[in-house]
Amino acid sequence: MQKPIRILSSDMDILGETEAYESLFFTRRFHTFGDIELRINRYKKHADKLLKGNLILVGKDLNKVFIIKHREIELDEQGKVTENWIIRGLSLQSVIAQRITIPPTHTAYDNKSGNAETVMKHYVERNIINPVDPRRKIPQLVIAPNQNRGPSISWQSRYKNLAEEETEISLATGLGWDVTLDLKNKKWVFDVVEGKDVSTNQSIHPPVIFSPQFESLKSLQYTESELNYKNSAFVAGQGEGVERRVIELGNSSGLSRHEIFIDARDIPETEDIELPDGSTEEKPRPVADIIKDLTDRGNQQLAQLIQEHYLEGQILTHSPFVYEKDFDLGYIATVQSTDWGVALDSRITEIKEIYETSGFRIEGTFGNNRPTLIQKIKQELAQMSGEVRK
Repeated sequence: MQKPIRILSSDMDILGETEAYESLFFTRRFHTFGDIELRINRYKKHADKLLKGNLILVGKDLNKVFIIKHREIELDEQGKVTENWIIRGLSLQSVIAQRITIPPTHTAYDNKSGNAETVMKHYVERNIINPVDPRRKIPQLVIAPNQNRGPSISWQSRYKNLAEEETEISLATGLGWDVTLDLKNKKWVFDVVEGKDVSTNQSIHPPVIFSPQFESLKSLQYTESELNYKNSAFVAGQGEGVERRVIELGNSSGLSRHEIFIDARDIPETEDIELPDGSTEEKPRPVADIIKDLTDRGNQQLAQLIQEHYLEGQILTHSPFVYEKDFDLGYIATVQSTDWGVALDSRITEIKEIYETSGFRIEGTFGNNRPTLIQKIKQELAQMSGEVRK
């Protein structure tokens, strides 16, 4: 059965509702924004409302909202029956990617410490909700009340893409983030998301086990690799030669020790203090604060270079576990193959929903996607520049 979609203006006025499309598939992501593709014949009702900038709301799910970014159409000798619009868009989270992080005028970096939720919402607040330049404000966007979730972190940002910063903090702390629709108040709501733990290593919720043996996985692929593995780091801050501040992380030794150098010269040794008369005065930062920032930076980099264990599988749409009831995006579930002797508790980081005339199915991704070549190049470049860390 096709799931109806609603078409809304950017001001959240409902323009139409239809389920007369040819196909619809979209991907939800826990650490970053998702995407959608819709195919619909141009002669179907409300197809003319699918314009760039309008919103697609899937069913009544206020966390499944997409902004139309792309339209294309073609015609062949079969005529009207093939005159289909291909509509592509990005999830509402993608508006965060329209801004970069601009530091305060009195300091080189926008530094923020606290729990992960506070830090994530700080950068959205400064760069979208209440920016210094009113042209940077997105009037539709608001921030949900802060619940102070997530571990304590210290973060520095300077002219980075805001969505990429949110993703980096999300990956480092295990919190997801989303932008959902508030139809009553006609607002877009930014908030962080905690994924529920339904693995076998907890006793609060009924466990969810994805396994071919339990008839909950259609396919499974396992990879174990330490080609990209590092567990010890020398993190270098500011200074030159023997005067440069360097800390060491990691206690492994012998053959099990894998070292990396991390250039963190962007972490400041001084800070500008605003005086009562409005001027600023540069003062040295406490050494303990500098060491903590260097330690956090090193641990963030090492977290991206851990031994790689991947279990990738296609979740059976009809299985003992019900989507959005027993499991959902961001949940931590147990993935296992008894035949291979492999079991991992892994977060569901992506879910793809597919609606076609032949029926509905879902596909899931467990854990982080494998690093692409571009991601690996960026990791290498991060060691060569104090300004670029991703």
